[in-house]
Amino acid sequence: MAVDPFEVRMRFTLQLQHLSASVTSSQKAAQYALKYRDLDEDLHSCILEQLERNNMNSRANIMFFIEQLCEMATKEDHLEYIRMIQRDILRIVDAVVPSDGSGAANVKHVRRVLGNLQNKEILTADSVTEIDAALKDRDTNPEHFGIGEDGAQDETSRPDKRQIEQRIEEDRERNKRERESFWLVPEKDSGEWEEVLHEATDYNSDEVSDNEEQALAHDRAILL
Repeated sequence: MAVDPFEVRMRFTLQLQHLSASVTSSQKAAQYALKYRDLDEDLHSCILEQLERNNMNSRANIMFFIEQLCEMATKEDHLEYIRMIQRDILRIVDAVVPSDGSGAANVKHVRRVLGNLQNKEILTADSVTEIDAALKDRDTNPEHFGIGEDGAQDETSRPDKRQIEQRIEEDRERNKRERESFWLVPEKDSGEWEEVLHEATDYNSDEVSDNEEQALAHDRAILL
């Protein structure tokens, strides 16, 4: 049966719009994109469109989805998605963390994803360094949230209470995933394991929890 490109595009768009912070959510969308890899250019354009049309929380979720897509595309040896993401990475970052400061709460997530993409050799160290330098001014202007180009307050861009609560909850999920990934290390010889275990003795869960709460409080202040 012939595939209807319009229907595939619409279904993928809906998946992107309803992404959450969970790994499963990103995996399902990535699996869909790879299932219809013959339409990769169309589906990549959907990613860019949704990055530029959705609220800042959705954009953060799409950023994490992009990492998942790159990882799965590498395993399935479908490198077109990776090439397109490499080509458009500046546009992607600009959408998730706009220069007007409205995406200040997303800066740390973007840095995390960029670091992971560098570790997976999807992005070069030079590219990540260049992008990171451009991000330095974008996490220090929370007062710009909701300010339009003419300097007027844009009430439509302000998050409502539900969006703020959703963002805080999803940031908790992301932080939980980061803590869990601490122990996901590659195979090591005995000497390397001794070093890992030595470092782990300083890994205080209470301290991490405090840092997480501080980060969430920072995001709450930015969003409000």
